[in-house]
Amino acid sequence: MALEALQGRLGYRFADTGLLVEALTHRSFGQPNNERFEFLGDSILNCVMSMALFARFGQLREGELSRVRASLVRQDALYRIARDLDLGEALRLGEGELKSGGAGRPSILADALEAVFAAVFLDAGFDAARSVIDRLYAPLLAEIDPRRPSKDPKTALQEWLQARKVALPTYSMVQALGEAHAQEFEVACEVPKFGIRTLGRGPSRRVAEQQSAELALAALRTK
Repeated sequence: MALEALQGRLGYRFADTGLLVEALTHRSFGQPNNERFEFLGDSILNCVMSMALFARFGQLREGELSRVRASLVRQDALYRIARDLDLGEALRLGEGELKSGGAGRPSILADALEAVFAAVFLDAGFDAARSVIDRLYAPLLAEIDPRRPSKDPKTALQEWLQARKVALPTYSMVQALGEAHAQEFEVACEVPKFGIRTLGRGPSRRVAEQQSAELALAALRTK
């Protein structure tokens, strides 16, 4: 039932629903899972967005096109679309991920959506995948103002909170993982007013803070 409903929301019916099932299978569920599909879907999405922006914004230079594309393919944008599709209700997750709220986690939903794009491509080719992506991304493309510089996630989160007269978020180091020459940092972003605490990871504290801010902003937009 969940697969049928999802295909209706996607506007695409699979000839091989097994591809869709694999695209919706998180690694916590077992093998095969959607990690390879995610890899392929990421490339397809970047290609389709490049084509859409090239056709829509003939006045923009290469660097400007790249900046706008980055804002469309990042986790926040993917999560927004996945949430609107109710993708979480069709995900196949391991017991631990289910209990910890994985069906609503932005990173899992964003990755699964990329995997779904790959599944459409494998099922019917590039034109079918492009059609699905173009339709789902139409609202986001309509919002683009190329004259307005894109903001990094921390700035965007700060402005979102300030506009609502809410205290600014706090960032705190949770842990540093790995050897000194190849460390990964985990940072928490907290917005107490809304009971939000997100974790970001990256090769530097700054990158981890940006990721945690992006996840917090995505969570706030669902409230």
